[in-house]
Amino acid sequence: MNKKTTWNQFTIKNVNKSLVLETILNKSPISRADIANETQLNKGTVSSQVTELLNEGLIYEKGPGESKGGRRPVMLLFNEKAGYSIGVDIGVNYILGIRTDLVGNICEESMIHFKDLSFAHIKEKLFKVIDHLMYTAPSSEYGVVGIGIGVPGAVSKEGKILLAPNLGWENVDVKDMVQQRYSCPVIIENEANAGVYGEKTFGKGRWEKDIVYVSVGVGIGVGLIMNGELYRGTNGFSGEMGHMTVEGSGRRCRCGNQGCWELYASEQALSLNDLPEDSDPLKKMIEKAENGDVKALDSFHSIGTYLGIGLTTIINTFNPSRVIIGNRITAAKQWIEQPMLERTKQNALWFQQDPLNIHFSEFHSHSSALGMAAFTFENFLKVNIHEHTMIV
Repeated sequence: MNKKTTWNQFTIKNVNKSLVLETILNKSPISRADIANETQLNKGTVSSQVTELLNEGLIYEKGPGESKGGRRPVMLLFNEKAGYSIGVDIGVNYILGIRTDLVGNICEESMIHFKDLSFAHIKEKLFKVIDHLMYTAPSSEYGVVGIGIGVPGAVSKEGKILLAPNLGWENVDVKDMVQQRYSCPVIIENEANAGVYGEKTFGKGRWEKDIVYVSVGVGIGVGLIMNGELYRGTNGFSGEMGHMTVEGSGRRCRCGNQGCWELYASEQALSLNDLPEDSDPLKKMIEKAENGDVKALDSFHSIGTYLGIGLTTIINTFNPSRVIIGNRITAAKQWIEQPMLERTKQNALWFQQDPLNIHFSEFHSHSSALGMAAFTFENFLKVNIHEHTMIV
């Protein structure tokens, strides 16, 4: 048999198998006959692909379902517990890790705060979080299928961290370091890109084609879904809008620029000093605001106003249907939201505002970790189908 024929047969089987799995994933419980109707594949093809997926443990049978005039059919369901995905969000003062099943349900999480920004210290904390999520995972068909790590900085398409100014990292290869330790696939991505993907996959943005996700922690990153796809830019460095200038003669930023947005609209605008290693400055300021502290309330009002100023530029530039504010700043929503919305309503061009929807993330600080988990388990499913089809 010539190579062209072999490749064509492989390609057809691969596509068919993906189509069957995707249908079960989205429509389960579903019968073989209904899969054939949904996909327009013949019943023999569906049956052979289902058998493969059952043997691989990615789906399972449950039944019988309701009869449509004959024997009650056996129903097929996706096995979300066939493996687990680890999603990690590295912030400037925290590491949040989650373990999800293969559809994104959070099964376990781990959070660590830190103040020491040395690479050795953060590496130690990162391994501690991943170790916990790895070694507490239940036994399953495929175990932990991969680790996804979101970082606040520019990441090359190969997964190398070129610059994370708020961490002081430059040309750091976290991917290789983590792969060597855990011997499983590792994906590195900008945390704001991960955040917008998390919102698109699991959140209110799932039906939207143009979404802006603004991640606000110690820094600010922006993730973009344009025309239904994650927009990374030419080299993967889109969304560094935390470093656009909002104060022409403002303070000097770690990136080298002056008057950057994140200096005025992120946790960097909070002034709390001399806190212990494991303390959380944002949490401390929220406690003060809840007790009516005027300086804390003024600080959050200022952050909201400056968020609105930056959002106005983004809205006028991209004309999105939805803007989502996520990451740690969502904990202070009650003091930030009103001044932010007032500023965007006042400054954004009137024809940009309908049907624009601006809101805080329902996932709070978990969007990026969820996005990284999704990147990871989707990659596993693609690779798994590919490898098993090659063997057939």
